[in-house]
Amino acid sequence: MSRILIIIGLLIVAVGILWPWLARFGFGRLPGDILIQRENFTFYLPITTGLLFSIVLSLILWLINR
Repeated sequence: MSRILIIIGLLIVAVGILWPWLARFGFGRLPGDILIQRENFTFYLPITTGLLFSIVLSLILWLINR
């Protein structure tokens, strides 16, 4: 269990470090992500981006546990 938590933590750090480059490819602005901009207010809900990262993370963890 501790090994999985360490791997998840490292993946989160890697995504955080690589986020500026991932944003250039369109991650964070995919169709299905909700962005509401009003005067002095911005609301962003990355539904599609979250689903994509969840699928990729599940696949990686499934391959590790195999």
